[in-house]
Amino acid sequence: MTLNRRTLLTFGASLPVLALTANAGFAQSTPTFYAEDGIAIDGTDPVAYFTEGAPVAGDPAITHEWMGATWRFASTANKDAFVANPEAYAPQFGGYCSWAVAEGYTASTTTEAWTIVDDKLYLNYSRRIQRRWEKDIPGNITRATANWPKILG
Repeated sequence: MTLNRRTLLTFGASLPVLALTANAGFAQSTPTFYAEDGIAIDGTDPVAYFTEGAPVAGDPAITHEWMGATWRFASTANKDAFVANPEAYAPQFGGYCSWAVAEGYTASTTTEAWTIVDDKLYLNYSRRIQRRWEKDIPGNITRATANWPKILG
């Protein structure tokens, strides 16, 4: 193969396009769920928030890999429900603090500061932050939705 000036210029001009394409593919494969040590929502069963009305610790032996994180469940029935429809049970905004996302940044969450609104699970950094969140839930959801997922950088 002979390289001439035209071939080199064409190749040089295509490098930025290749870089953008590679970055776009990388961004899409980056996990969007907060998972400390790879475990989503601190090992709490996401389905239990809906069925038990409380956070319930998941069993380390009953897990499912989804969106780059390991999800734990208190029972195989809960795992099966999650596997069938993970979007119905997974917390909104990647399990990051919903109030923080509304404010334009991410923060970790605690499993005790949670709310279900319109059949969606929202987690917060702390109960104190949850009280801020609750002052304007519809407005906070709107603002957080506008920020998500671009705040992941």
